[in-house]
Amino acid sequence: MKAFVIDVSICNGCYNCQIACKDEHCSNDWMPYAAPQPETGHFWMKVDEYIRGTVPKVKMHYVPVLCQHCDDAACMKAFPEVIYKREDGMVVIDPEKAKGVKGIEASCPWGVIYQNDELDLAQKCTGCAHLLDRGWKEPRCADACPTGAIRFGEEADLKEDLVGAVLLKPELGGSPRVYYKNIPKTFIGGTVYDPTKNEVIEGATVTLSGDASAATQTNGWGDFYFEGLEEGTYKVEIKAGGKTKVFEAVSTKENSANLGDIAF
Repeated sequence: MKAFVIDVSICNGCYNCQIACKDEHCSNDWMPYAAPQPETGHFWMKVDEYIRGTVPKVKMHYVPVLCQHCDDAACMKAFPEVIYKREDGMVVIDPEKAKGVKGIEASCPWGVIYQNDELDLAQKCTGCAHLLDRGWKEPRCADACPTGAIRFGEEADLKEDLVGAVLLKPELGGSPRVYYKNIPKTFIGGTVYDPTKNEVIEGATVTLSGDASAATQTNGWGDFYFEGLEEGTYKVEIKAGGKTKVFEAVSTKENSANLGDIAF
């Protein structure tokens, strides 16, 4: 059975995968696999952008999202006469049987099925099944990825890539065949400086406690970061030059926390 493994840590947001999908499917008729994708409104492969923190401590990552090709797909349960799973694991909407059928788009909890109003047809990623059946080893999105962030193949052959991989939204169920690695978590950061000397403080001790515990020191730019934090509430204690400052109840539940410029 085929599977995708997407390593978020090496996705650089180039959008090659999204563009390659458009290039392959817009104005191209791949019946009986898929009718042409419209030029606008559909993103069978979509790169979502995520911003963590606030200026100037901002970090950004990108998450390519496509049909999850679930083993227990909600869309297949709702429309078994229209949607089927191939032997290789790719889930396909039959473009002939789906024509005129309403409600298919709403059956996907991931929101990756799109309605083609012109053709009166629900459409989505097919895993480039038409190419796989012609001997291609991977769909266009994986083929076009310059960093190797999108891996595709037999799940048994992807064992090393699957180490540490997780489902993007396990709460949605469905047993997806698209796995993700190294999705960034929240962080707490700040900059420690001496306003009298008008310079940053290197080597200040910073301690984290609360929903996680850690310790670090400010770097040559006076910055500190606690990376990989779960959403929660934390206490940050900073010591420099015989002084101590404490930040109580620092929350990362809505966003990463930038404590800003901290004067000592």
